Amino acid sequence: MQSRIELPSAQAMDPQQQAIYQSVVKTRGNANGPFLAWLHSPGLAAPAQQLGAFCRYDTQLSLVESELLILCVAGRLQCVGEQQIHEPIAVEAGLSEAAVATLREGGLADLGAPRLVLLQTLARQLLDHNRLDAETFEAARQALGTQVLVEVVGVIGYYALVAMTLNAFDMRL
Repeated sequence: MQSRIELPSAQAMDPQQQAIYQSVVKTRGNANGPFLAWLHSPGLAAPAQQLGAFCRYDTQLSLVESELLILCVAGRLQCVGEQQIHEPIAVEAGLSEAAVATLREGGLADLGAPRLVLLQTLARQLLDHNRLDAETFEAARQALGTQVLVEVVGVIGYYALVAMTLNAFDMRL
């Protein structure tokens, strides 16, 4: 990753940083993303990477649903680093190239599937207005259930933290 702050090298990490780094690499295969910046503060890095692992791998959402939410955040927050990492995953998961391009520009993608449309609407409301209107909340609660609705909000919030970190430090592949 390139960055406007110096990112710690694996050889220069203290034991606490090294343990967090190894956990990131074990769950994700690499340390691309905000993790190297977060390692400057191991107290932030450890719980953030654990939350990220849950948001990415352990929610009740399908991969295409999670990636849609991530790209909604990346587009709204204009996060090139997040787009570079997640656009290929989203396409492989089933989002069309056209949908990915629309999300990259912060637009509303033509998704077809009602559940994906609902997730996009929910994400946009949270990102644009910091809340959900009553109609969207009720539709989401009915379609997703409370657990998944809570997880959706968590994924959006976590990836907003990721995007802000990547943007603040101009981190890109």
